[in-house]
Amino acid sequence: MAARPVLLLGGSGFIGRHVAARLAARAHHVIVPTRNRERARALLTLPTVQVFQADVQDDAQLASLVRSADAVINLVGVLDGGRGSPWGPGFERAHVKLVARIVEAARAAGLRRLLHVSALGVHEGGERTLPSMYLRSKAAGERLVRDAGDLQWTVFRPSVVFGRGDSLIERFMLLQRWLPVIPLGRADARLQPVWVGDVARALVNALDEQATVHRCYELAGPDVWTLRELIRFAGELSGYRRTVVGLPEALGRLQAMLLEFAPGALHMSRDNFASLSIDNVADGPIAAELRIEPASLASIAPSYLDVHELRLAEERRRARR
Repeated sequence: MAARPVLLLGGSGFIGRHVAARLAARAHHVIVPTRNRERARALLTLPTVQVFQADVQDDAQLASLVRSADAVINLVGVLDGGRGSPWGPGFERAHVKLVARIVEAARAAGLRRLLHVSALGVHEGGERTLPSMYLRSKAAGERLVRDAGDLQWTVFRPSVVFGRGDSLIERFMLLQRWLPVIPLGRADARLQPVWVGDVARALVNALDEQATVHRCYELAGPDVWTLRELIRFAGELSGYRRTVVGLPEALGRLQAMLLEFAPGALHMSRDNFASLSIDNVADGPIAAELRIEPASLASIAPSYLDVHELRLAEERRRARR
């Protein structure tokens, strides 16, 4: 069977770049729309990937893109979507309205296959009960997909995703370069990080696997970590072994509110803090039909982090004391 054309929404992002590369390796023709071609420049060298300047929030452009594909993979997501009830406008736009428009466009085009990336922790009815706007809006978008019984959908719920260019371990390493002590709200929150390569492989393996149709899959790594343990691990890798001080609930919430105004690696929102109030841990191993043996964070992270440079910087800093 010929490899099918795939419309990859969110293809210029962190996970999307890995999914595009794996699809290209299997000779799929991949269509990646983006409002900023510069963000997608890493994809331009992949032989079967086409990058188009397009706005998927425009109905006509989205409909045209969907008509050109045999399958859609939706990776679009935001971590900060503003404040509102039941969620902020950015979450509504990316996690709910766009999903509704993808489903409508797929039906209109007669497209059957839809892969949708949600989030670990989401469950049925979660749009009303989950603690954060991010998770509630993800649950609402996921429900729109699962209610589309006429489409051959598959939903994925990944834990926090790590890999080169991530916002997890590299952020924690940077924090420990700048701060002598790490004050930390929700220090004992539990997470099960999953490697971006495994997430990409799960999606591509599922694309033509009939057993995955109308199924929801959790994607998580083999190990559960607390937030405190992740920061200590990042410190050990980089040579910046800072003391982590867990904050009580009220101070943790205040910290998150203040960090909403911080730039780059220091940025955090109250909604991110709310998401950490529930464990980000899978109910079991990755399903066998996805054909994934997940890699551990401890084995993968040293291979992509510039640990040597960070340690040299730390040695130079200590030598100047």
